[in-house]
Amino acid sequence: MRFGTLPLDEAEGGILVHSVRAKDRVLKKGRVLARADIDALRAAGLTEVMVARLEQSDVPEDEAATKIARSLAGTGIRVGAAFTGRANLYAIDAGIVVLDRARIDETNLIGEAVTVATLAPYAVVRPGEMIATVKIIPYAAPESVVAAAVVAAGKAPIRVAPFRAKRVALVSTQLPGQKPSLLDKNRAALEQRLAPLGGTLVFESRVPHEAGAVATAIAEGEHSGAELLFVFGASAITDRRDVIPAGIVAAGGTISHFGMPVDPGNLLLLGQLHGNPVVGLPSCARSPKVNGFDFVLQRLFADLPVSDADIMRMGVGGLLQEIPTRPQPRDIEPSGPPRASRIAALVLAAGLSSRMGANKLLADWCGRPLLHWSVEAALKSEARPVIVVTGHDSAKVEAALAGLDVRFVSNPDYAEGLSTSLQVGINSVPQECDGALVLLGDMPQIEAALIDRMIAAFSPADGRSICIAMAGEARGNPVLWAKEFFSEIAKLSGDAGARSLLAKHGDSLCEIEAGASALRDIDTPEALADLRSQIVPAK
Repeated sequence: MRFGTLPLDEAEGGILVHSVRAKDRVLKKGRVLARADIDALRAAGLTEVMVARLEQSDVPEDEAATKIARSLAGTGIRVGAAFTGRANLYAIDAGIVVLDRARIDETNLIGEAVTVATLAPYAVVRPGEMIATVKIIPYAAPESVVAAAVVAAGKAPIRVAPFRAKRVALVSTQLPGQKPSLLDKNRAALEQRLAPLGGTLVFESRVPHEAGAVATAIAEGEHSGAELLFVFGASAITDRRDVIPAGIVAAGGTISHFGMPVDPGNLLLLGQLHGNPVVGLPSCARSPKVNGFDFVLQRLFADLPVSDADIMRMGVGGLLQEIPTRPQPRDIEPSGPPRASRIAALVLAAGLSSRMGANKLLADWCGRPLLHWSVEAALKSEARPVIVVTGHDSAKVEAALAGLDVRFVSNPDYAEGLSTSLQVGINSVPQECDGALVLLGDMPQIEAALIDRMIAAFSPADGRSICIAMAGEARGNPVLWAKEFFSEIAKLSGDAGARSLLAKHGDSLCEIEAGASALRDIDTPEALADLRSQIVPAK
C-alpha cells in the first residue's frame, strides 16, 4: 500500500487518510475520493491531501477483516458486516466463550496489520453480545498476510458453548436450633442463579447434618430425575471425610476434588453420583455475589468438562474477594461485554401514491407486491423489529404482507405528509433500540447486505450517529438515525421527511455507498415499467 500526501490533481481514487471539512461537508477518513470530492476540497481552499492507494496484492480492509473473522468463528457465533476494517463476532445464544488461545495468538503474531481481540476464556455472554473483534490496522492488508492469518486461525478457534436447560436437586442440611430462614436463603440464592441458565429446581430436601441423611436425600434427588445435585451444608466442609463428602460416598458416589483456587469459594466440593455431578456448596454460594460456585455452575450448564484439573486452573482471575485497594467491586453492576447495535427497521408504507394513480406498493414485480421486496430485505438483515407504518389502503397493505414477521402501526394522518408516518414509526420503536433505519416501501432494490453495512457503520461514539445510503455524491435511502435524534424528528412537518436535519448534523453523518438502488423509488407508471424491464432480482 502506498501512503502519503498528494496534490489534489493526483488524489482522485485515493483513500482519504484523515477526515477533512470542505465548507459545509465533512469527508470522513476511509472515503475513496471521487472527482466531486476533489472539486469540493479545492473549493474549500485545499491544494493537497493525504491518501492511501492499494497495490494489486493488497486486500481491502473490510474484505480482509471478513475473511479472517469467518475463519475464527465457530458454533454459536455470528459474524457482523465489516466496516472501517473491523468485523465483530457476536453470540447467537447465551452461553460460555470457549477459546483456543494458541490459535488466536498465532493469528496475532502474523503481522501488525491483523489484530484479533477477544473476551476472556469462559466469559458468560448473552445473545447479541460481542465476543471478539478483528481489526485491520491499515486500509488494506497484503494478500499473503490475510492468507496466513486464515491458516493460523485453523478450525474455528472461537465458539460459544450454549447453556442447556437442566433439572436440579437441592439438599440442605440443618443443625439443631438453626433458623429455617437460612434454608430458605439457600433455595432463593440457588434459584436466582438457575433462572438465567435455564435451570429448574425439581427436588428439595432439608435433612439433619448427618452423612446417612445426606446419602438418602441425594439418592432421592437422583431418582427425581435431577441432572445436577447440589448440597448446602449447615457447616462448611473442612475435609474429604466431612459430613457432606461422606454422604456422597455413602450414596454410591465418588469425590473428584475438594477446594478451589477461587476466593470466595475455596471450600467447594466436586463429586459424581452415577455420572451426575454432585457439588458441595461453599457458604458464599448463599450470596448473590459472584463466587467460585458460579464458575463451576456455568460450565455445568454449558456441558463443558469440570475436572479436578479444570478447577485447579481457575486461580488466574479467581481473586474475587474485596480488598481495601479495590473496594466492593462486586457491588457495582457489571456493564457486560459490548453488544451489537439494536436497530429497528421502519418501512414507510402509508402514502397515497398520487403520482401512480393506484397504490404502487401493491403493484406486482416478479410475482410479489412491490412493498414485499423492501420488507423482505429488512427481515433478512440484522435489524429488529421490522415495523411497517400503514395508512392508505391499510387493510390491503397488511394482507400483502401476511405471514411475515413484522409489526404494523397505523398513521391516521398519512395524508398530511411523510413526516407524520416517520413520527408514528419513531414513536413505536422499542425503548431498548439504539436507533432506527428508515426504509421507503417503494424501493424494492434495497438489499439486506446494505442494511447490515449501515448497521455495522453505526457508531455514535465514533461520530457516526446518522448513516445514509449514497449513489455517488447523491444522498438517497435508507437512512439510519440514532435515538438521540428522535425528539427532533417528532417536530417535523410536511412531506420532506427528516432531510432537513442532515445539514444540521453533518458532523454526525456517515455516507455508505449503495449504488443506484439508493435513489430508485417507484413513483410513476413509467418508473414501474422501467423496473419491470430489468433482470429478475436475486435476493
